Amino acid sequence: MRKAAVVLLFALLAGACSDPPPRPAFDDARALADAATTATTTAGSAKFGTDVAVGSVRSKGQGRARFGAGGTAQVMTTDFIGEPMELRAVAGKLYAKVPEGSRDEVGAGKPWIVVAAAGTDPFSQVLGGSLTQLTTQNDPAHTLGEIRTAGTLVSAERGQLNGVPAEHYRVDLDLARLGTDLPAGLPPDAAGRVGGKFPVELWLDDAHRPLQIVLDLSPILPGSEARITTRYSDWGTPVDVQPPPPGEVG
Repeated sequence: MRKAAVVLLFALLAGACSDPPPRPAFDDARALADAATTATTTAGSAKFGTDVAVGSVRSKGQGRARFGAGGTAQVMTTDFIGEPMELRAVAGKLYAKVPEGSRDEVGAGKPWIVVAAAGTDPFSQVLGGSLTQLTTQNDPAHTLGEIRTAGTLVSAERGQLNGVPAEHYRVDLDLARLGTDLPAGLPPDAAGRVGGKFPVELWLDDAHRPLQIVLDLSPILPGSEARITTRYSDWGTPVDVQPPPPGEVG
C-alpha cells in the first residue's frame, strides 16, 4: 500500500514539473502578419485551392502561385462561370482562357483575352471585377496586408489542421481602417454595416507559412452565406508562370 502511494506521488510530481503546452508564437496582429508575409516570400511558391460561397455563387478553383518582392504570379483553373476556365496573373496582367463554346458570345477571336476590372470589352464588363478579386484573394500577401493595417487579434491557439500541426489565429478586420481597399469586392458602404467588422481565420505551419485562410463576410452581408476559404500546400515547390503566347491573345 505504501509502495503504491509513493509511486502515485512521483507520478503527480512528474506531471507538475512537465513543461506547459507551447503557446502560439504571436499575440499581436501586426507581428503575425509581418512574420507570415516574410515566410510566404521566403518559401517563394505554393499550390492552392479555393472555395467561394457568396450568396448564390458557388465555385471551386485550384492552382499554383509564385510569391516574391516583385509581386505574385499565379495560374489557376476555376469553375466560376459554371465551366472550367484557366486564369493566369503575371507581370501585372490577368489573362483568361475563354471556354471555346463562349468565344463567339464575347467576341473573342483567340483563346486568351486580357481581363481588367475597369476594362471596356464585354468580357471584362461582366466578369472583370469578379475574376480580379478572385485572383487577389488567392494571394496571401493581400489578406496579410489587410490584417497588418486593420486587424485585431481575437484568439490564438495551437492545434492541428487536417492532421498537420498548426497555429490557429482569429482576427477581426475593421473595414473603416481599410479605407477603399475592401476585400472580395465589398461595396463602399460595407464599413457602416453591423459595426463594419468581420472575422478572418488563419492557420500557419511551424514555419509561419499559411495553411488556410478563411474570410467570413456574413456579418456584413446579412441574409446570405459569404465565405471564402483558401488552402495552401507544397510550399517551396518550383512554380513557373508565363503569360500566354502573344499570338493567342486577343
